[in-house]
Amino acid sequence: MTTPFRFYSQAHLVKVLGQKAHNIGELLEGIRTVPGSSIYYHTHRFLQQHHYLSPEPPNDFAYWVGNILNQAKLSEAIASVDTISFMKIESLRQAFIEVITAHASSRHDTAMCTEGQEFYFRSCQTFVFPTNHEAGNLHEFLDQIQKVTVHSLYFHMFEAPLRLKKEGSDFVAWFKGIGEEDLAQKLARLDPYTMTLEGLRKRIAELVRHHVAKKHQ
Repeated sequence: MTTPFRFYSQAHLVKVLGQKAHNIGELLEGIRTVPGSSIYYHTHRFLQQHHYLSPEPPNDFAYWVGNILNQAKLSEAIASVDTISFMKIESLRQAFIEVITAHASSRHDTAMCTEGQEFYFRSCQTFVFPTNHEAGNLHEFLDQIQKVTVHSLYFHMFEAPLRLKKEGSDFVAWFKGIGEEDLAQKLARLDPYTMTLEGLRKRIAELVRHHVAKKHQ
């Protein structure tokens, strides 16, 4: 018997940590010392909050370095860190440290932001809750994926690696579980960074729709 897919969503309580950065050195120090929930906030939370921005940098660090300090190369390097591929926040933190440290060792950068444009470190507490949306088969999934909020979509697509400690989204895992390996592989190959969440929703729906139609040919 197929286990239904229950859609979940989430809400965040944001906290200001009282730590800020005026330059790259202070940003690096902050990344080294802030709690893991802060690294999460400035990466995963950024994607959800700015789902309508494309192709803006996929994390707060890259955005601030590029738009406030005008350090395009470093911003690109930070943005290249594949946030959703990391299954542990501490590994993600280390990846940022290595990228910024490599930049700092190759040049002497003393660029300072103007007053009022400092980088303020924040963290968040996440609350997860079930929605009323559920799917027992691909037809129901196709219907529900077009009704859930972007917060639910984000939860299942972007946060799954951290929760499940493995690669792939919740949707990919469910497709595999119901024997739809081909559909799971197609979804796993999507790069969510190249589209907005609404664009991602449409692309997932297209994949499922085409897969269902092909099965009935």
